[in-house]
Amino acid sequence: MAQVTDEMSAEYLRIYRRASEDPGTAGDEGEENWAAFLREWLPPNYQVFTKGRLISAKGELSPQVDVLVLKPFYPKKLTEKRVWLADGVAAAFECKTTLNAKHVASAYTRSQEFKRLSTKRKGSPREELTSPLIYGVLAHSHSWKRDKSRPIENVSNALYEAATNGDHPTWEPDLICVSDLAFWARHYTSCYDSNWQPESNRDIFKRIFGADVGPLTGYICSSSDTDGQKAEYRPIGSLIATLTRLLAWDDPSLRTIADYYRFAGLWGNGAGNTRPWPISSYSDEVKSQILRRRFSNGILWDDWSIGPN
Repeated sequence: MAQVTDEMSAEYLRIYRRASEDPGTAGDEGEENWAAFLREWLPPNYQVFTKGRLISAKGELSPQVDVLVLKPFYPKKLTEKRVWLADGVAAAFECKTTLNAKHVASAYTRSQEFKRLSTKRKGSPREELTSPLIYGVLAHSHSWKRDKSRPIENVSNALYEAATNGDHPTWEPDLICVSDLAFWARHYTSCYDSNWQPESNRDIFKRIFGADVGPLTGYICSSSDTDGQKAEYRPIGSLIATLTRLLAWDDPSLRTIADYYRFAGLWGNGAGNTRPWPISSYSDEVKSQILRRRFSNGILWDDWSIGPN
């Protein structure tokens, strides 16, 4: 992972030098860097392409996508086109050579534009708090280079601010990776009890939940500066470990390698903020189970786990 990070850094410097002369080509090269990385680290039956738009079963089109990962069953004939069947796309990524706050803020809106094209799921907390489509932002570097700049704090704040304007947890971006800085992964708590909060906050959570319990979502940030982080940690390692885990929920054949990445520590240590959501974010069927405190804890690959493991 250190070697791959160094390669990404070298590519960033090369692309950055020519960006002012030919920004279009520089952007294309950055996208191809990320596509090549995903081709090398994802299983070979997950094809990776650049460019195109997603189309829903109703004929609705998404904005342009930079890099996408197809599900293994995607029809080979249709890979000749650059309009991709939404329910055949496993992941879509927006690529940035140099990330800034506007990119983070717009990621939330774009995530919804892509995810709304996939068929919504029902039946468990995981299925109703997440989308079948993984959406993220991949960047070589960032714009906060001055002394005393706080790039990690800036990205985290921009993410949190964007999330507060969301109207359903399903639409949130799943990850942001800045290869020379940090990695942000979305997480959820399926059944959070307001009584777990300090007494001064309980009424706030109950009001938002509309009940004593409800779901939380948020982002965990992992970086070299995180307390207790191992020296060999790299954000790009978190990216491949997290992406493999997300894919493995719907593709059990990937769970062995996803667990290996977890136990090998590729996730790294992290911390972050959360926000509560109304319990009405669930369907009536799941809501009734959550109100009865139905959840599991510590069971791998369980859709009713209190959090994604």
